[in-house]
Amino acid sequence: MTIENILNQIDLGSYALPEFQRGYVWNRDQVKKLMMSLYKGYPIGGLLIWVTPTDSSITRGDGHLTPGVVNLILDGQQRITSLYGIMRGHAPKFFEGNSSSFTGLYFNLAEEIFEFYMPMKMKDNPLWISVTELLQLGASNFIQQSENPSAFFYYLGVLNKIDNIKHIDLHIQEVTGADKTIDVVVEIFNNVNSGGTKLSKGDLALAKVCGQWSEARTEMRRILASLKKAGYTFTLEWLLRCVTIHLTGRPYFSELERVSIPDFKQGLNETEKRIGVCLNYLGSRLGLDHDRVLGSRFAIATIIGYMRNQNTYKLSEEEWNKLLYWYVHTMLWGRYAGSTESVMAQDLNEISNNSGIEGLIKLLRQQRGSLELKPEDFWGWSSGARFYPLLYMLTRVNHARDFGTGLELTHHLLGKNASLEVHHIFPKDKLYKNGYKKSIVNSLANYAFITKETNLEISNKDPKEYIPKYCKLHPGAIESHSIPTDKPELLELDNYESFLEERRRLLAKNANMFLNSLYIGEIEKTEIDDYANRNLSESIANDEEIRIAELAQWMEENGLNSGERNYNLYNEETNKEIIIDLAWPNGIQYGLSTPVALLIDEPVEVQQMVSSKGYLFFTDTEEFKQYVLINYIGIN
Repeated sequence: MTIENILNQIDLGSYALPEFQRGYVWNRDQVKKLMMSLYKGYPIGGLLIWVTPTDSSITRGDGHLTPGVVNLILDGQQRITSLYGIMRGHAPKFFEGNSSSFTGLYFNLAEEIFEFYMPMKMKDNPLWISVTELLQLGASNFIQQSENPSAFFYYLGVLNKIDNIKHIDLHIQEVTGADKTIDVVVEIFNNVNSGGTKLSKGDLALAKVCGQWSEARTEMRRILASLKKAGYTFTLEWLLRCVTIHLTGRPYFSELERVSIPDFKQGLNETEKRIGVCLNYLGSRLGLDHDRVLGSRFAIATIIGYMRNQNTYKLSEEEWNKLLYWYVHTMLWGRYAGSTESVMAQDLNEISNNSGIEGLIKLLRQQRGSLELKPEDFWGWSSGARFYPLLYMLTRVNHARDFGTGLELTHHLLGKNASLEVHHIFPKDKLYKNGYKKSIVNSLANYAFITKETNLEISNKDPKEYIPKYCKLHPGAIESHSIPTDKPELLELDNYESFLEERRRLLAKNANMFLNSLYIGEIEKTEIDDYANRNLSESIANDEEIRIAELAQWMEENGLNSGERNYNLYNEETNKEIIIDLAWPNGIQYGLSTPVALLIDEPVEVQQMVSSKGYLFFTDTEEFKQYVLINYIGIN
């Protein structure tokens, strides 16, 4: 069938995409290569089509479908979507992705190359022709009689060559028959795409659900968007894991095969409520009130499993205190790093055996030996360190006060004019001048959370200068951050490492006191606020976090995957885990490109580990942007 006829079939609703297909992921470079192959007459492969009874529940988008039978594209989505976008000037009804990848394609008559529109280079230059307009209007509308007959006929031949692309025949192979269920078709899809993007277990499970409830993906994305608005970013697969556990008590997606769609719908609503309850307790009781300090996401799914086992939304105060104690330790010791599914199964099995929370804590103790924190545990550095959320938690639960105002740093203070910022107790520039390395300069023990106003007021003053001043102005405010003040000599620049050692001791002492009070239930009762349904406007950031957030937003604005913040990368060989500032573990184009990581101010050993896991990494946001512009947006 010719390309033009295939596009006509899409317009008629005879060709569509199955629901389980991922969105459009090609970049501009791939689109240009496709068009050049067609222009030169090279083969581009055929299409694999699933011929199946028309059912809007298994197709993507809301376009009209032909009654009776519909042809769903299993292999060839990227090529056909690109050609449709170029020839029609807009995306097809089933489109989901970044349309800039095929918008504004031009062809140079003299050089015979395809490029995307650049005003400085192409405006008012008759040699640059809009490919979309040419394919819509025909070659004769783009060239006039020339004084040079040879040039006229040469250019006319080039234009006709492009115009004839729409008449190229593509071989179509069909998958048909009553035995071709969605399970069989997904298996065929994975086999055909063995070198490309395979469907994960979560994709397959969701595809089966969408096959019976077409709005499942949309409804789940609504929940994720609502949580993101509240300051929490989760993945579709994570939410599906929570639903699976809520409905079955087990973490395996295969368990959903025995769940009816009415039960799944109800379960999704109940899971959303239980996620909200968890976030409200984490925010109110622990102060972990936004995405960057949330830590152990899969522990939330396990807590949902515990609620299911207790058959209630309302747990007792004693239960919540011990669950939160357990949650913090899963975060600190990486309980769900590595084999997440098998560890979750172990924890959920402990719950189902009615061992309760004590059973979960027992498993943690078996993993760690002791859950007592030591000063050396705070040796980590940067906002990506596992103990960074604990430092923030201690600021909140110990009612730490701002140095400059003396006010408690509660979430009610966190507005645009008084946002919390990460403050370096010893200023970075002076430490660098004294020869300290980045890992020591950015040690967690050199961090404190204060208001933006106070941070600006302190600037790069020595602690020996500003700390005594604030101690007199607001007694107890400095000490509420576990900052030692009883030994003035520790505030000298030459004694920086001794200061870090003493502060680590205080942090460990105060953390153990709080965690132990949680465990034995001697913690003050706090009002539970609704964190899950707020519209977050506050900002808790340092320069590094601001750059990361801005980069993630820039990616979204360009229609690309914004990446995963504070991504846990586990090395089975060394049994070590690191936290990456911003990562694309499946590539910027899901499954079709190299895993990518952004590492800001990370040591060489971290870079080496990331590289050994097959990641392309960048240490500078502008360098990363340039890479994206060239490879995914098509701007040089």
